[in-house]
Amino acid sequence: MSPSDDPLEAEGVLNPASGRTEDGTLHLLPRLVAEGNVSRVGLAEVTLEGGVPTGVTRRGVVLAPDAGWERGKNNAGVEDPRVTWIPSLGQYVMSYVAYGPLGPRAALAVSADLREWRRLGPLQFAYQPDLDTDLNLFPNKDVVHFPEPVPGPDGEPAYAMLHRPMWDLGWFRPGEGVHLPAGVSDERPGIWISYVPAAEAEADLTALTRPRRHRLVALSEHPWECLKIGAGPAPVRVEEGWLLIHHGVSGRMEPSVDQQQHVSYAAGAMILDPADPARVLARSAEPLMAPETEEERSGTVPNVVFPTAVEEIDGVRYVFYGMADAHIGVARLERTD
Repeated sequence: MSPSDDPLEAEGVLNPASGRTEDGTLHLLPRLVAEGNVSRVGLAEVTLEGGVPTGVTRRGVVLAPDAGWERGKNNAGVEDPRVTWIPSLGQYVMSYVAYGPLGPRAALAVSADLREWRRLGPLQFAYQPDLDTDLNLFPNKDVVHFPEPVPGPDGEPAYAMLHRPMWDLGWFRPGEGVHLPAGVSDERPGIWISYVPAAEAEADLTALTRPRRHRLVALSEHPWECLKIGAGPAPVRVEEGWLLIHHGVSGRMEPSVDQQQHVSYAAGAMILDPADPARVLARSAEPLMAPETEEERSGTVPNVVFPTAVEEIDGVRYVFYGMADAHIGVARLERTD
């Protein structure tokens, strides 16, 4: 998918979620970026040729920055949706980044059909004394949900979400700098997990916005992800555990509006323990995919592959991803020895 002549796509189409309508038709929910970096979430039916995704037919906009907390005086946006179908809730759960008065904040919406979405509101992380901080102070992105209840820290079934807090508050309050939770010494943004008891969410969907029992899952380990890591698509259950495709960032960040012009985003993977999804069983030392094509190397933010959705088509898994913050690509995910 590439930008059309629609003004809503003037600055790019990227980082899509995905899902299927009630007739089984595969759709993407792309981030559409209008002039001024104002993002909306669209709906686009995927064209298949021989079972392979080759294009899309646009079906309109399903989420726009209409809520007051999704807009600032000089900014607005609903960005980077991730969508998980959770059968036990009978709902698609969309996490997205609301770009409001205080910058990026994670939020949730739900839908039964991908077309009509009900906002549940911004995430409100429960206070956890042993962290000696309030997670609500920090910008947070890359929120994805597991598609079924998993064992919580207490062993009881819970709906779990991965997320990525960012500890540097200097962007918001100059001179404030980095504030780390207790027990964390590495200031690079990493992947965390939080939980909502299954019974609470099944009784009231808004409980999903009030996660608790926050735990660190993973930090940067390898050169290709040396600046930061974040979750990609929702975890996929495989025989070894939960397959989590994640992105890693290397290069250098500049303290300016063009801070991401000298970085590279690549994609890797982890296997999370099904008995304790906060535990990493294995992870890729080298990226599974890195920027190679012209569309991946040249764009709004050059040198980016940013996976955000996985779908199975005729027994084959495909990964949909953002290309240099300008286009959407697809790659076949293969199991090898």
